[in-house]
Amino acid sequence: MNSHRADVVIVGGGIMGAATAFFLRKRGASVILLERGLIGQQASGTNFGNVRRMGRPVEQLPLSNRSRESWLKFKELFGEDVELLLNGQLRVGFTPEHEERMATYAQDAKDFGMGMQMMGGKALRERFPYLGPDITAGCYAPFEGHANPRLAAPIIGRAAVREGAQVFENTEIVSVEKEGEDFRVNAADGRTFRAPVALITAGAWGNLISTSFGEPVPMIAKAPQMCVTEPVPYVIGPSIGALIDDPDQLVYFRQVARGNIVVGGGGHELADIENRRAYVNPRRTLLKLKNAPRVMPAFNRLSIIRVWSGIEGYMEDSRAVMGPSARVPGLYYAFGFSGHGFQLGPGVGDVMAELIHTGATTTPIEHYHISRFAKQAMQAA
Repeated sequence: MNSHRADVVIVGGGIMGAATAFFLRKRGASVILLERGLIGQQASGTNFGNVRRMGRPVEQLPLSNRSRESWLKFKELFGEDVELLLNGQLRVGFTPEHEERMATYAQDAKDFGMGMQMMGGKALRERFPYLGPDITAGCYAPFEGHANPRLAAPIIGRAAVREGAQVFENTEIVSVEKEGEDFRVNAADGRTFRAPVALITAGAWGNLISTSFGEPVPMIAKAPQMCVTEPVPYVIGPSIGALIDDPDQLVYFRQVARGNIVVGGGGHELADIENRRAYVNPRRTLLKLKNAPRVMPAFNRLSIIRVWSGIEGYMEDSRAVMGPSARVPGLYYAFGFSGHGFQLGPGVGDVMAELIHTGATTTPIEHYHISRFAKQAMQAA
């Protein structure tokens, strides 16, 4: 049979689409989840893997806290281990301005349960003796962590299937249309998928679908530059990020239980969404190798064994599009999380399932509404 029907059709099988499918099934709705490749193959599986709240805009912290609830019971909810390590998050800086920025953020976000602690350079090196001598201050959030992004979305996708979701991988979508009271999603192989509700969780490709409904958004596709070292004895603990004023000089890293150290930073390259290609620029990797020893001198003795990238959608204002369409009843969006969506993924799924099922959500998401771009266009005109 070439036609499939459900209460909700979700286009995009990353961590957010998979999580929404799971939580919708928990609420009793029938769900179709469509993915062009494999579940979690794009940005959800190629990112750094931070499960952090620290450093997010304060208005995003209620959503981040809601997502944390799912991460803390990930294996209980989704049935498999995601290699979650809750060893904290550490931001370090090199100047008085860096210290001031960290202290201001700690004060602004003090009511969100992160337990952030400001520390001077001496105290930092006593607690984390592998840190470099140039670091003057840091902010430590003890309850944060990291997980394996290559595992997360596929695990949630399998859990959604066990709950009864219909998941279609390797399904190229050519159009999403409103047809009467239904949405009709057309696949390249002739199959059609219908539902009265459609959710677009297509990441860097989300703008293509929202534009087809008259709701373009200013988003560009970028390719993060990632690498990983050889395994070494496990000593680091927290995920560590350095505040460096030039974005191209930024470096952050985390050590997995096997001993390898995953390193991000060094800026982004533009990605090719038409051909689905994201390229690693060797210069970016060399920048990380140059800057990382300033944070942790031991990097001078480590070798990089693999590099990779992915395709992420970055909004002009760095705020995602999340919530109902401003133009089309029954249409919902959750995309454009600008490189910060991994930790939010389960929470976004939980919130979108609540919103679709009940018409409202207990977590504030109004500032993500797509209508803000229509207002900007009217003001510009």
